[in-house]
Amino acid sequence: MSDAPVPSSSSSDAPLLSDLSAQELAAAYREKKLSPVEVTQAVIAQIERWEPHLQATWLFRPEAALAQARASEARWQRGDAFGPLDGVPATIKENIATRGDPMPAGTAAVDLKPATADAPPAARLKEAGTVIVSKTTMPDYGMLSSGLSSFHTLARNPWNLSRTPGGSSAGAGAAAAAGYGPLHLGTDIGGSLRLPASWCGIFTLKPSLGRIPIDPPYMGRAAGPMTRTVGDAALMMQALSKPDARDSMSLPAQEIDWSSFDVSPDHLRGLRIGLLLDAGCGLAVEPEIQTAVEHAARLFEKAGAVVEVMQPFMSQAMLDGMDHLWRMRSLVDMKALRPDQRAKVLPYIREWAESAAEFSGEHVFRSFSQFHATRVAAVQACSRFDYVISPVSPNMPAAAEAPSPTNDPLRPLEHIGFTVPFNMSEQPASSINCGYSADGLPIGLQIAGQRFDDLGVLRVSRAFEQIRELQRPWPVVPVR
Repeated sequence: MSDAPVPSSSSSDAPLLSDLSAQELAAAYREKKLSPVEVTQAVIAQIERWEPHLQATWLFRPEAALAQARASEARWQRGDAFGPLDGVPATIKENIATRGDPMPAGTAAVDLKPATADAPPAARLKEAGTVIVSKTTMPDYGMLSSGLSSFHTLARNPWNLSRTPGGSSAGAGAAAAAGYGPLHLGTDIGGSLRLPASWCGIFTLKPSLGRIPIDPPYMGRAAGPMTRTVGDAALMMQALSKPDARDSMSLPAQEIDWSSFDVSPDHLRGLRIGLLLDAGCGLAVEPEIQTAVEHAARLFEKAGAVVEVMQPFMSQAMLDGMDHLWRMRSLVDMKALRPDQRAKVLPYIREWAESAAEFSGEHVFRSFSQFHATRVAAVQACSRFDYVISPVSPNMPAAAEAPSPTNDPLRPLEHIGFTVPFNMSEQPASSINCGYSADGLPIGLQIAGQRFDDLGVLRVSRAFEQIRELQRPWPVVPVR
């Protein structure tokens, strides 16, 4: 497979329709300058152009998407569109149930059965009138930061096909960067939104736990928008944050003016910003990533924020404890499989889970206790600051074929020391592009806020979006 790029029309002065933001599309639909049908056709063409290289989609159904687009077009013509997302193309990660579709969870071990209902985030996007063009791929059980799967074809990074897009929202990250429309929905339990966002150069918000209802809920699990711009993520939050009683961990319904995200850089003046450059565990931060994050910190200071270097608050014991509990959970899940199913699980995942077979009850309890220890440490460390900025990942994306950056099932989580604490503390955290490596790969900045301050994180992300001084184009289509 060639990695050499050729220019696409997205690199000319006239952007592809598939590159337009949801905000731009909503305005064009209102003014009848564009129709959802022609935009959906352009997105379908973009997917067909990229998919031989990226393999980011599953259940890509152009005809179904066009039928949705025609219905949306009729609503806009009648003047009764459902809202600003009506007719905007979107994708949904395959572990978010859509009625009538199976959920393989990235693994060939699952018996495919159609879902009986849309999960809350999928239901909200459908109610808003978005055009669902495809589901997107993920690794086995969502337990890898890569696109490696025993069910799906290997997903790749559009910036460099030899690299991983990250995971577990692998296909969603690649799809957003490659222009498969403006809206993409992923999930995150330890970094699965933010890692692919960082490595694919897009924006995401992992919201406060329960801000976006999800089914099934789980400790630390969040669904979130994956977009090219902060504004499009804010548009998605208007729909996704609506209440749903199926999530027993959801937050009380709250009126939040998500449209007020669009602040100027002056918004940063006087904010207390913690700068975290050492996760306290896992892999050391690569020099290019530290340089990019330190440059971002200087931009915050230039805009009037007060930036203070933080000491690490995570420990290797915390990271290992979470890892060991997840190993045992996965081992229990795999023991429930038939032998023929178990044999289909990705070998890396099998080895990782089976390593828990000798754990004692005391060991599992002590491992579980590290989740709460992480929560306490994160909340205490962040309490002195309005927001905390850090790398998303300590490393640049690994080879596409690698299941994890270490490629070691006994050291599988060494790259999530910056991301996972905010799942456990339930704090919102975004990933936004803040620079590029010498070989042109994107680098992500994480912006974390206090619990419930999802809108605040969007505002700080929007302010940074305006001052980050980046003039890079989006990826170009590789040679076939």
